[in-house]
Amino acid sequence: MNATTLPDTLLRILADKEVEVRNRAATTPLDEIEKQAKDAGKPRDFTGALCNAVADGRIGLISEIKRASPSGGLIRDPFEPAAIASAYEAAGAACLSVLTDAPFFQGEPQHLIEARAACKLPVLRKDFMIDPWQVFETRAMGGDCILLIMAALSDAQARELEEVARSLDLSVLAEVHDEKELERALGLNTRLIGINNRDLRSLRTDLATAERLVPMVPADRIPVAESGLRNAADVRRMADVGARCILVGEHLLRQPDLTAAAREMVEA
Repeated sequence: MNATTLPDTLLRILADKEVEVRNRAATTPLDEIEKQAKDAGKPRDFTGALCNAVADGRIGLISEIKRASPSGGLIRDPFEPAAIASAYEAAGAACLSVLTDAPFFQGEPQHLIEARAACKLPVLRKDFMIDPWQVFETRAMGGDCILLIMAALSDAQARELEEVARSLDLSVLAEVHDEKELERALGLNTRLIGINNRDLRSLRTDLATAERLVPMVPADRIPVAESGLRNAADVRRMADVGARCILVGEHLLRQPDLTAAAREMVEA
């Protein structure tokens, strides 16, 4: 990772995240958060849930729960994580993704805790992971998978975070935006490779990104198309290039009938 090449928004997020993690770790030291993680029990199988959905002939939908985003502002109000999780589960979603970043997404750990308690789906903690402390915190709050944004991490950082996750039986979703990041992500052990259609600089989405990158993902990995999917036609477009797993958030959360909207994606 070269900080000079990162978009300003991501730089601000990472700078804030360093301060946040330092403060949280001062309140709950590493040895304590490690103990909480180990006491949290066995995680749900996030990767397995996606594989099962695809094996059953369905789309492996990771349905997202977030209050707001830098590009979209406030997305859903009132915001009820438990009710949203239940609606997604009823639609046949394979997994959940829950934002826990506060400054930019108005998220918090409690959102993940409430959502996971309301359903049987495995949950991705969607946040900016930069420190092993956060990986232990993820399991302690009940998360089943972590996100590694390759644009925000060096190869050494990504490997270290993945090793901690594997020690806790957590799944890992490695997110990429271009060919170089994809090559780096393939150096990790995780099978889950997220192809984010959102440009980090302009924040615009273009499904052509996944159309270009998904065919480069080896057969032993699982491509997950992220961002910019708004209807069944978009889902089929991603499936046509080999991405039968998708992550969808903002589009679903803006619909009055969450279950119907998510079901359209699952059955596309």
